[in-house]
Amino acid sequence: MDKIRFRLAHADDAEKLLDVYAPYVENTNISFEYEVPTEEEFRQRIEKISAKFPYIVALVNGEIVGYAYASTFRTKAAYDRSLETTIYIKKNFHRHGIGRKLYKILEDLLKLQNITNLYASITYPNLKSMKFHEKLGYVKIAHFNRCGYKRGAWLDMIFLEKIINKHVLPAKEIIYMANLPQEKIDSVFNKYNEA
Repeated sequence: MDKIRFRLAHADDAEKLLDVYAPYVENTNISFEYEVPTEEEFRQRIEKISAKFPYIVALVNGEIVGYAYASTFRTKAAYDRSLETTIYIKKNFHRHGIGRKLYKILEDLLKLQNITNLYASITYPNLKSMKFHEKLGYVKIAHFNRCGYKRGAWLDMIFLEKIINKHVLPAKEIIYMANLPQEKIDSVFNKYNEA
């Protein structure tokens, strides 16, 4: 495997991130979307998410091969310290440790932001994704039967959970990405980027 680098996503990455995501929409039931978003729609998603939370890309020899981000789990204020994680990697780059590092960076940044709970929603069955998340410390907490319909099939979905910070009283204030000191962000990326 060639040199792997990680950085925060930019809105201008939308086209390359869609190259990663589109096959999951078009050819699998992993994404519950029916249509591939337009580049502009995807750009807006990146901007909305990264205004508050980490949106990370993985590059091999300068080419974007995967990404991960955390986004709002539920909209009511009491859920603010709980986020949903998302990860997509180009098929040819599975099983090279890229996904694990993307999630580690994501978790390290979210810990600095005082986030406590992470949730992954996975189409079931998807044993590769389940095992991947379980190896990273996620635990299955819910199973929704036939809650989605795509490509002529009814689909189950499971939720997995990982606690990454202590639940202290009173709860710590969330530090959004724009307010997280740059040196702390750099320190996280420096830990995982290959020299």
